Amino acid sequence: MNYVWIAAAVMLTAAAGITMIRLLAGPSTLDRLVALDTLVAVTMCGVGAWAAFSLDTTVTYGMAALALISFVGSVSVARFRVPDVGRMSPPGGSRDKSGNIRKQG
Repeated sequence: MNYVWIAAAVMLTAAAGITMIRLLAGPSTLDRLVALDTLVAVTMCGVGAWAAFSLDTTVTYGMAALALISFVGSVSVARFRVPDVGRMSPPGGSRDKSGNIRKQG
């Protein structure tokens, strides 16, 4: 059974490492937001695996709190996000100063 826990730890560590690369190298703020959500999900999986390994259910309250904070943070950032500077205009339109699409014609 120890091989299962070791495999789970290795896979979660690899997932966290790959997600950190995306978080640091993401070209836009939305890429970084998705990477941060993924990192929180991997962290929650790690806490759940620890709860199963140690047979300690007290950490599940922390998982619930982490899920709530992550959800509220993601919704807040997505709602109040400022458009990235230097984005290309969409075909058939252009963008004004606030980043909204204007139709030509």
